[in-house]
Amino acid sequence: MRRYVLIGSGPAGIAAAEAIRKHDPQSEIVLISAESQGYYSRPGLAYYLTGEIPEQSLYPYPRADFAQLNIRNLNTVVRKIEVPNHQIELVDGRKLRYDRLLIATGANAAQVQVPGIELTGVVKLDNIADAQNILKLMRKARSAVVVGGGITALEIVEALVSQKVNPHYFLRGDRYWSNVLDEPESRIVEQRLHEEGVKIHFHTELAEIIGKRGRVVGVATTTGERIKCQMVAIAIGIRPRIELAQAAGLPTERGILVNEYLQTSQSDIYAAGDVAQVFDPLTGKTVIDSLWGPAREQGYTAGQNMCGLAQIYRKDTPFNVTRLAGLTTTIIGTVGRGIDDDLIGIARGDSETWRQLPDAIAAQSGFDVNHLRILVGENKLLGALVMGDQTLSHPLYKLISQQANILSIREQLLTPQAPIAELLVDFWSQFSQRSAA
Repeated sequence: MRRYVLIGSGPAGIAAAEAIRKHDPQSEIVLISAESQGYYSRPGLAYYLTGEIPEQSLYPYPRADFAQLNIRNLNTVVRKIEVPNHQIELVDGRKLRYDRLLIATGANAAQVQVPGIELTGVVKLDNIADAQNILKLMRKARSAVVVGGGITALEIVEALVSQKVNPHYFLRGDRYWSNVLDEPESRIVEQRLHEEGVKIHFHTELAEIIGKRGRVVGVATTTGERIKCQMVAIAIGIRPRIELAQAAGLPTERGILVNEYLQTSQSDIYAAGDVAQVFDPLTGKTVIDSLWGPAREQGYTAGQNMCGLAQIYRKDTPFNVTRLAGLTTTIIGTVGRGIDDDLIGIARGDSETWRQLPDAIAAQSGFDVNHLRILVGENKLLGALVMGDQTLSHPLYKLISQQANILSIREQLLTPQAPIAELLVDFWSQFSQRSAA
């Protein structure tokens, strides 16, 4: 019997365990996690912070169902991977041999290097322990500063608003999430934040976190402004945890490089989830996704391949449904461009594919809370962003992922003031009928 060792208890690690147990009911599975809480929903933390769901709802696996996987759980840290000996060394010195190894270590929140970063009251949102700490601090805080762009920063801002803490939101650039949203979309989000009482500080950077008796009492900006606060949240992006792989001599770039089987340069070592850099057929490049769905898909495929099934991982069209300033927003395919001053690399809930934009023309409809933007290529849709009314989200995902030929309506879509939604609804109706025939 084989011994499968899985490093990481997030969606990739658990999905791998499910696949392994399905195809290999007898062999040993060892799941190593640095977090004592085990498997929980990272996307659910935003709703836990706002009080919309209780903590117990974060755990998707009933204990009995989890027990059926027959996993040996180790709550510890892996110190190193000894590739020649096919074993890992734990932080306490114990060694554990593996026949197949999965690295699903995820990613850490990136930190800023400013004086005062070590003070009590400086927070991030990586895991459930961070969320519990934020909730505890919010009970006594009157005001807080949030630094960074993307989804996580906004999740923290929304949590502060829900708990009646006055938020100051620092953006280095002139608008929110500029490498994914276009200007009208950024302004919609910013206006909604303004209506909720959020003070947005554009072109503002953190120079120092001011403390008193070891606790945050304020911040100073690079322009000399001082703001009193009791909390500072940093959400400037994430860094895949590739240190174990690097020390073991596995090829890495931004993440751990894997082939179409999620296999590293070592045939018995695999990687999946936030830490894996995978091939994207849409762009022809290797990318990192920080999305729950792809992490599970990668983990499951890796688990199948660890059992010897030789399943190719086919990266799907990036798709994420999130909430921006209370507004449901769906992001599909390729929608943005370039870099964001407020983020280092990639943010949680993000995909590098979104910003690898080939030649395309944007067509837009609506500039209030119901907003639609599509990216039109020569003969197909490359991406879409849907704010507010989500009626078109599913049809757009299908049209983009199946690379439907839209030449018959392309010119109409690009006509100024075109009724884009109506055109897409009609086209989808015809497309789905042809597909079903």
